[in-house]
Amino acid sequence: MTLNDRQIRNAKPQEKPYKLADGGGLYLYVTPKGTKSFRLKFRFDGKEQVLTIGKYPHVSLSEARAMAETAKTQIAQGINPAAQKQAEKQQAQEAALNTFAAVAKEWHRVSTPRWKPHHAARVWRYMETDVLPHIGSLQLDEIRVSDIQALLERVTARNVGNTAEKIRQWIGAVYEYAAQRELTERNPAKRLKGFVEKRETVHRRALPLSELETFYRRLKEARIDPANRIALLLLILTFPRSNELRGAQWGEIDFQAAVWTIPKERMKMKREHKIPLSAWSLELLHELHAITGQGTQLFPSRTKIGGYISENTLNKIIERIGFKELTTLHGFRSLASSTLNEKGFNPDAIELQLAHQPSDKIRAAYNRADYWQERVEMMAWYGDLLRGHYGE
Repeated sequence: MTLNDRQIRNAKPQEKPYKLADGGGLYLYVTPKGTKSFRLKFRFDGKEQVLTIGKYPHVSLSEARAMAETAKTQIAQGINPAAQKQAEKQQAQEAALNTFAAVAKEWHRVSTPRWKPHHAARVWRYMETDVLPHIGSLQLDEIRVSDIQALLERVTARNVGNTAEKIRQWIGAVYEYAAQRELTERNPAKRLKGFVEKRETVHRRALPLSELETFYRRLKEARIDPANRIALLLLILTFPRSNELRGAQWGEIDFQAAVWTIPKERMKMKREHKIPLSAWSLELLHELHAITGQGTQLFPSRTKIGGYISENTLNKIIERIGFKELTTLHGFRSLASSTLNEKGFNPDAIELQLAHQPSDKIRAAYNRADYWQERVEMMAWYGDLLRGHYGE
């Protein structure tokens, strides 16, 4: 008599293991703990053997019968299905040990003793955030030059060329370690030497941190509208896109919670965006409120009712203080990105604060965290850093 699904579902654990036969050597094995698995009893080379097909309900009755028939075909061909399954399992285990993630983890473990603790932590943090989500599950010999190039492009998009080059070197070091263990003879990262430097030339001009004190000093000395001066200071402090700051409205500012909430209608990615406000940002906003707080806009236009200042207004100030060749308005975002990344803040938190479109859709789907507390602390640190360069 053959089994049916109802019998299998109703099979209860007993004091000792027992079997429910399905016919042809296939049976359901039930343990005292209630685990149910399909097994096939067969003879090979004159000896009785058992093949474990799989656990129920992960393997259904119909699937178990089909797998049993496949095993019987192997037996007829002189292949021991139990030995074959064990060999495949061993092969899968060996393959798992040869993934980039597995080898990178071993390389990091072996390298850590000769590194300073903060450097070891930094290396693995970038591996986890920028490398492993993209190539970690791939076999070493499956990874192409284009795979590494794609992840490096994601990093250079954050305007952190030095970090991108470091990541390329670390990937190359993992391959060198794998070669020493005779796991591979390839090193696709070597083919990309010089790639990061070439990409750097196409980025928009970013204000170097070393020039910030001079920028601030000239901004303070210049005879410009106080509200426009605050606009540039806030653009550097909060690093939104230029139009997101210029079009800001007082209803978006929560002084008590220290948060600026930009509605999705004004965002490039059409998603609401929150910016934690540092102590200096709040000081500037209070100062600005005394100037423009009677209206709706933070930076109202002088010529258009209901409008706000143009991008050209701020560009002209940058030109007037002699920084036209050194930076652009967008360059303040690049300054923030490079500074925060080099400081070692969480790259995902930085990307969220920049309101970037997730570069990896899979990573975005599985990573729903908004890293809010990290972003609050990060913006407070950045505000203190900039205030130190600004002086009194």
